[in-house]
Amino acid sequence: MRKLTVQFLLLMMSLLLLTGCGGTESKQEGGTVPTTAQVQKQKITDLVGREVEFSVPAQRVVAIGPGALRLVTYIEGAAMMVGIEEVEKKSNPGRSYMMAYPDLKKLPSIGQGGPDTAPNEESLVSVKPDVIFVCTLVDKEKADQLQAKTGIPVVALSYGDLATFGDNLYRSLNLIGSIIGREKRAQEVVAYLKQNENDLGERTKGLAEGDRAKVYVGAVSMKGARGIESTQAQYPPFKYIGAKNVADETGKNGTVMIDKEKLISWNPDFLFLDAGGYALVTEDYQKNPAFYQSLQAMKNDRVYNLIPFNNYNPNIDTAFADAYYAGKVIFPEQFKDIDPIKKSDEIYQFLLGKPLYAEMAKDLGGFKKLELGK
Repeated sequence: MRKLTVQFLLLMMSLLLLTGCGGTESKQEGGTVPTTAQVQKQKITDLVGREVEFSVPAQRVVAIGPGALRLVTYIEGAAMMVGIEEVEKKSNPGRSYMMAYPDLKKLPSIGQGGPDTAPNEESLVSVKPDVIFVCTLVDKEKADQLQAKTGIPVVALSYGDLATFGDNLYRSLNLIGSIIGREKRAQEVVAYLKQNENDLGERTKGLAEGDRAKVYVGAVSMKGARGIESTQAQYPPFKYIGAKNVADETGKNGTVMIDKEKLISWNPDFLFLDAGGYALVTEDYQKNPAFYQSLQAMKNDRVYNLIPFNNYNPNIDTAFADAYYAGKVIFPEQFKDIDPIKKSDEIYQFLLGKPLYAEMAKDLGGFKKLELGK
């Protein structure tokens, strides 16, 4: 009897020790998989002012609307995606995050997608996500409706002011990080973007107004390719480097269609063309070469290619790459230490884990001087 009692006590002690030492996480090949003990309820306020409660960290994620998926990939959340919009699966040169993560196209479709479509509740529910990230597609009321219909937490994101991105973009990135358990990564991404923004601005900060050449970017895509008349006021690459964008005189923010005659009166010193509409410009040149040859930038052989960054909301990585290239062209002394190609690959590598410049150049011409009519 005494022997049985001792054995019983030893057994009980072993069970108590096993219970007390039970970890809050389990190991599986490829990383740490959170257990129920790790999951916590958390409330956040999203970018349209909604308070949303859900369990964190989220393990299964979807992102809908222009640019939502891009932001999740910046925070290393591509492996958590359980479905993507049909529009993301289509061939789309220059969409950097899809170039970096092509396997995302193999995921189930969660609706058509696109800036003018409504979310597909049935498709979203079918992939059983823990959270739906959404950008641009819905306002506060529609986000509440989507959450009510699906029973899945909906978190609205924002790119902020498209001229400089800024605080709303940074808030969105940090929000994604806290929800998917990548807080440190989100902080690193925000710090990196701010570092590049500050670097660009500081390089030309002391220049007098008279030392800043007039610049114009044409053929900027706007729901499709556009010709020389399509430009952008408060164009981020120019704004970051303090260039004198003649289109800012319109007082607008974003894409603007101008009269071609206005370009003659502006007569910029440097002419940049978005590769997305370059074919339309060359076609127009063949019809009216005198117009282009009258421009100062053409006479001085100062026409340059830029990689399009407006693609289902801005590819922030490419916008910064364009800024460094434009800086090198317009302000060579201030950017003499910069190799635009190496800098571009550094940006793509940091944000998306892959140097993409060569692929961008293959599809969209890359950074180079242009010779219209040749």
